[in-house]
Amino acid sequence: MAMLNRVHLNGLRAVETVARLGSLAAAAGELNVSVSAVSQQISRTEKQLGQALFERTASGLVLTEFGSVFAARLGAGFRELAQAVALADEATQCTLVVSVAPAFASKWLLPRLSRHFDRHPNVLLRIDASVRLANLDHSDIDIAIRLGDGKWPGGRAELLLAQEVFPVCAPAIAQKLKSIEDLAQTCAITDERAMINWESWFETAGVPPVTFLKGARFTDPMLCLESAIAGHGVMLGWQLLAADALADGRLVAPFGIRAQSGLGYWLVTSSVKAESRKVRDFKLWIREEIEATMARFGSANPEPVGAIAVERTEAPSYVESDIKLRQAGS
Repeated sequence: MAMLNRVHLNGLRAVETVARLGSLAAAAGELNVSVSAVSQQISRTEKQLGQALFERTASGLVLTEFGSVFAARLGAGFRELAQAVALADEATQCTLVVSVAPAFASKWLLPRLSRHFDRHPNVLLRIDASVRLANLDHSDIDIAIRLGDGKWPGGRAELLLAQEVFPVCAPAIAQKLKSIEDLAQTCAITDERAMINWESWFETAGVPPVTFLKGARFTDPMLCLESAIAGHGVMLGWQLLAADALADGRLVAPFGIRAQSGLGYWLVTSSVKAESRKVRDFKLWIREEIEATMARFGSANPEPVGAIAVERTEAPSYVESDIKLRQAGS
């Protein structure tokens, strides 16, 4: 390395650029200096090395035999330097693009993003809030959070959380629910685009389905949740949608019974792109947040209101939910 001290870096850059581009004029343009400055840098470098790198011909500079070998090594070195600088640039100007449904982003992800900012201050997050299934192989999206069965062609899917469904309502409505049969005296708040239904919950509860009073219908789960908080009726919710409202008392899960939906939240990445550090860090962070949410969710689930006619069941653990969902899909 000490030998490098006798050769100026600008001269080496001039040699590499002329060798790569084939002319003094082209090199001068790339380096943003004059042609004479490039020529002087090359001459100075040859003197410092004690070797001729170019032959001066009527048609321009031509690499000598030594110059060809030297320029090849020099080019490889400058490419390595460029990659090193790019790593530093990525660390300070890194953008992570996350595709996620608006309901997930609004009701769960957004309130927790400050902790990701604190842990990874150099990572700029861009949230692509959309229900469309973007092609991860041919887009700028780094990772998607999707709800489904984990089977998406062309993507690598990792289970984040098995989805459990359960009734939620405002506390005032919960006070009137002495048994599951009392649901027949309440209005059902319905998400017309939902992939879940009440039948699976009634089956898990071991009681026949009841017929609800007609209630509000929406095409967005966020509006269903707000309607439930406002006391308009009972909706079939799930952990991540309702967790914060349950924790702060705006909602109640009156029966303490959760049913496996056969669906789950999945982390999906491209099957052809190499997984970057920023994606690995995001996966680790969001799994920790899920664990914290589920711990809080479990402690916030109240005892049944009144004399409920069914036995309360304990919530499956994170691992148990994973196993049950995979068994359901097999």
